[in-house]
Amino acid sequence: MALKSDRLRTTLQVVLAIVIAVLAYFLYYSITEPYEAIEREERLTEEVRNRMVDIRTALNRYETDSTTYPDSLDQLMEHIERDTALLDNRDSLFQTSFELDSMFYSPRSGDPFVYTLSDTGQVPTYLLESPDSDDQIGTLTGDPTRTNVTSWE
Repeated sequence: MALKSDRLRTTLQVVLAIVIAVLAYFLYYSITEPYEAIEREERLTEEVRNRMVDIRTALNRYETDSTTYPDSLDQLMEHIERDTALLDNRDSLFQTSFELDSMFYSPRSGDPFVYTLSDTGQVPTYLLESPDSDDQIGTLTGDPTRTNVTSWE
């Protein structure tokens, strides 16, 4: 009788230890998963903003070379491909690893950044927007003091 009682108690202890281990795993996962998702989202936001700043750098370089901003991001890409001085100094000019093929696309969704040129005022301005968030650089209001201003700084 005592042997059967000891065996039942040992079995119950093993089952309870397994249940505790499973519950501990679920508790750990429920705490760390949301935190990792937030960190992943913050990394993507930073990457989006860095690419937008790099595009702003290229837009300013284009404007310096031709006294106006390009009509489209495709035109800017062509200018970058032809500008050997820009390509030679890309490590010091751009914040992200310079890959021209992916520079004009959001790392969050793969959608292209939205670029709009306003050349109707005395001073041309542009607006560069992220397709996935409210992040933007520039303005379309014609206010030249807001031309290169970011929405997050």
